[in-house]
Amino acid sequence: IQKRWRGYYIRKYTHNYYALKKYLDAVSVNNEIVRKELNEYAEMKEKEKRRKELEKKEKEKHYQARKMHYLLSTEQIAGVYNSPFRKCPHPMELLLRKSKPLSHRKQSPQRPLTWELCDPSRTAGSLTFPAAEPLPPIRIQKPQGPFRDPAEVLRQRYKPLEPTLRVAASINSMERAREEIKREEWRNRIHDNEFLPFSSYHKNDKYDPSIHRSGKYGQETYGIKHFREEQPEKWIADK
Repeated sequence: IQKRWRGYYIRKYTHNYYALKKYLDAVSVNNEIVRKELNEYAEMKEKEKRRKELEKKEKEKHYQARKMHYLLSTEQIAGVYNSPFRKCPHPMELLLRKSKPLSHRKQSPQRPLTWELCDPSRTAGSLTFPAAEPLPPIRIQKPQGPFRDPAEVLRQRYKPLEPTLRVAASINSMERAREEIKREEWRNRIHDNEFLPFSSYHKNDKYDPSIHRSGKYGQETYGIKHFREEQPEKWIADK
């Protein structure tokens, strides 16, 4: 009985077959609508792309027709695209008739050469060249954008040259410094007594004992017999 009741309850309220079938039918209908809208959008984009490509080709063809307008037929001579062996003119010929030629860039009119500079009636001292046009003034106002101040740029441009030590130093500066050290040592020598290694030359010289090796009562034994310094004035007893 419980098994039968559980099966009935699950089919009735938890897993309703008819509700699930109705939901799936609604999902399929919604999918069909979305798919149809996506197909229409894709077709619209494709048509727009084709239209842009056709417009681009028409513009290029029109530009080529204006550029090659000199190939247009005349009353006397047939053009390249108007062959007498054709039944009807080439479409490019018709396009050349409709289009206008490209206008050339307007060039600045050059000043005609005159004999003002080499007028024989003038003397050699009076011959002068025409003055050049003055340059435009420097903009003092800071230009718009991430640019520095013009005054700072001019200071950096015309600042004095500050060469490095390697550039400012001479090539043979090391040799000069060594020569200067030698001259300084020669100038500041302590004595000029030349050493003569002969016993007869130094026999009358008095021996100067070393200050560190000799004392008032003779040579100290520090470092020879013992290595401990003795200070008798600090002794408490005689021993």
